[in-house]
Amino acid sequence: MNVLVLGSGGREHALCWKIARSPLVKQVWCAPGSAGMIKDATPLPDSANITDPRAMTDLAAKIGADLTVVGPEAPLVAGVADEFRARGFAIAGASKAAAQLEGSKIFAKQFMDRHKIPTAAFSIAQTQEEARAAAGRFGFPVVVKADGLAAGKGVVVAADQSAALSAIDAMFAGNLGDAGRRVVIEQHIAGEEMTFMIIARGEEYVSLAPTQDHKALRDGDKGPNTGGMGAYCDDGILKRLGGDALLRRVLREIVEPTLAGMKAEGAEYSGILYFGLMVKGGTPYLLEYNARFGDPETQALMSRMDSDIVPLLAGDFSAPPTWTEGASLCVVLSSAGYPGAFMGGLPITGLNEANALPRVKVFHAGTRLEGERFITHGGRVLGVTALGLDLPDAISRAYEAVSMVHFQGMHYRKDIGAKGI
Repeated sequence: MNVLVLGSGGREHALCWKIARSPLVKQVWCAPGSAGMIKDATPLPDSANITDPRAMTDLAAKIGADLTVVGPEAPLVAGVADEFRARGFAIAGASKAAAQLEGSKIFAKQFMDRHKIPTAAFSIAQTQEEARAAAGRFGFPVVVKADGLAAGKGVVVAADQSAALSAIDAMFAGNLGDAGRRVVIEQHIAGEEMTFMIIARGEEYVSLAPTQDHKALRDGDKGPNTGGMGAYCDDGILKRLGGDALLRRVLREIVEPTLAGMKAEGAEYSGILYFGLMVKGGTPYLLEYNARFGDPETQALMSRMDSDIVPLLAGDFSAPPTWTEGASLCVVLSSAGYPGAFMGGLPITGLNEANALPRVKVFHAGTRLEGERFITHGGRVLGVTALGLDLPDAISRAYEAVSMVHFQGMHYRKDIGAKGI
């Protein structure tokens, strides 16, 4: 089987790395990919825009891809999966209609409300005036969400009225482009986050291991939200937050009503579906959907997955996934200034030394090859990922690898996984 992966970040590198290890797979391409992936896949840097449905389908036909896997959300919202299926090509990805669950926070919240899926109370604002008037409706802190796609940066947890109004004004001023033309004002639920992902085909699905992302920029969950500064995966997440009883509630109250609701509304879900949950006192609340694998959760997930992911991506759910005992953990190394403006083009050292450590893999997120050296080329630069016998071991291995890597201004959180210990 030949597989094409769309995207170029750390999530896509992890997917290529895992897919390439399948005995079913002969060749893996990544469009556009990056030079950092070259040991795991063949990058196609000259490929057309991955949000162009016809161009991507033509590319899959040209290279003979038997299966295409969509990494980021933008191609799904653009309708790439619809074009593939219309032309008879296999693809792991949601339709344009189904991808609205991520493409519009307003659509998602109204969908949750229609199908009685437990979530935070919310108010929708079509204008800046409506948003400012609703800012204090649920007390403080309050969550302000841009309606559209914002690369993980469209959510602000505002501590007080001033912070909420500043976030609202910035969104309507165009700081997030078209994403902030409408907003959601949402009640803040104090609890602990858990990411739960599935691969679905209609109302049939397989569950993946829970993970926990660390979205805030600085230690202790301080600072602005980012696309994710690290994640870990182990059995302790579920045990600590509610065990099998919590899992049953997540499936019964959130996952299954979502799939049934999408089918009832004529947008049957097929592909990867991400549930961003807040767990409070053993009760799960759905905060958001993503219509694809999370980043950096995928780096930790793929490192710990023991079974072959390719049959699942191809829609064969006859054998559920299995997981290596222990834990996996990803630490994101970011450029100074991220998630705001940052400087690129800085040389990176220590990659070979870090990758040589046992049970460590460095996934490239925002790098570029210049001559014979890698330089920074993005906000989130690398995802240093380790597999450990348990969570403390995974933390130790990952941070040992981090200590070997350097570029000017390199920033990372030093407490990834600490909540799990």
